[in-house]
Amino acid sequence: MSRTRYRLPLDRTAKQKFDALERVSEVRVLASAEGDEAAPGDDTFHLVAPVRPRLLDGLAFHLALPFRVMRELRDFRPDVVVIQGAHDALGVMLGRKAAGSDARVVADLHGDWRATTRLYGSPFRRALAPLVDSVTRIGLRRVDGVRTLSEFTSTLVREEGVEPVAEFPAFVDFSAFRASRLCALPARPALLFVGVLELYKAVDVLCEAWRLAAPRVPDAELRIVGRGSRLDLVQELLADLPRQTRWYPVLPPAEIALELDESTALVLPSRSEGLPRIVLEAFCRGRPVVGASAGGIVDLVRDEENGVLVDPEDAEALADALVDVLMERERTERLAAGAAASADAWLITPEEFAERMRSLVASLD
Repeated sequence: MSRTRYRLPLDRTAKQKFDALERVSEVRVLASAEGDEAAPGDDTFHLVAPVRPRLLDGLAFHLALPFRVMRELRDFRPDVVVIQGAHDALGVMLGRKAAGSDARVVADLHGDWRATTRLYGSPFRRALAPLVDSVTRIGLRRVDGVRTLSEFTSTLVREEGVEPVAEFPAFVDFSAFRASRLCALPARPALLFVGVLELYKAVDVLCEAWRLAAPRVPDAELRIVGRGSRLDLVQELLADLPRQTRWYPVLPPAEIALELDESTALVLPSRSEGLPRIVLEAFCRGRPVVGASAGGIVDLVRDEENGVLVDPEDAEALADALVDVLMERERTERLAAGAAASADAWLITPEEFAERMRSLVASLD
């Protein structure tokens, strides 16, 4: 179960993942519906309709969660409940107790759960951070197992006194980014940022760094793809550097792949990340990453091997790193080759993912 929003029929990645899981086990999904319409569903997906106003949607979901989990446990009688996210752990445990179920509960963690209240969304959400942290901590310490994506997420769990029962990446469909032949670095120096325009992505640091770097590389361009509450910062940057900055609110995967081909490097100055998908997409296209040494970025990016790491929050250091990557082509080509060689270690098939999940479930018996 998770608060992830799904739309039926499923998109390509979700369909591949759940088809593989259903080949090795019987699956029921409790999650949220995408969009404003009444929640659709089928025998596998039980989707919760959104609550209006949207500000109350998360609170309503979590307050009702124990009751929904209790109903699902009594109806479906699963052996294991897999929670995709730390915040729902306590609600699921309360639902299990109310149902009188002996199902095992696994928290499936994809990132730093603290970032969702501190570095994302409204001031109201940030005000709830201490309460959410306490509730999450209680839940994580009571589940039967925790699965993590990488060393970073494993470290977060260990700081709570819990040892992960498994660590492996999730399945993601990278077919739009895999190429039999990689493109050479473009003639015009360019950088690409892809992500939500929120505090945790350090969009403010990126904009400050580009103001410092752009005059030093006057023919270079920064391309930004994303939407979010910090759009005003990007709009100000567009006004200040219109010839060296471009913004797209959203692009489909195939066009993101083309933007990577036309970029010298990906830039990711985030204050926190789990296992950033966009880094792996950049590696698949043979593009190095200039990133902050924060969160799960350091699990993927090796300084001077497949990218460059700089201190978080340091706009001057980021600007220097961007200028160097754009100007020193021979070095950047070496980093690009390292990036291309780094992707395969983190990519798994839906069948491999399903088998690892099956093994994880079996280990809890």
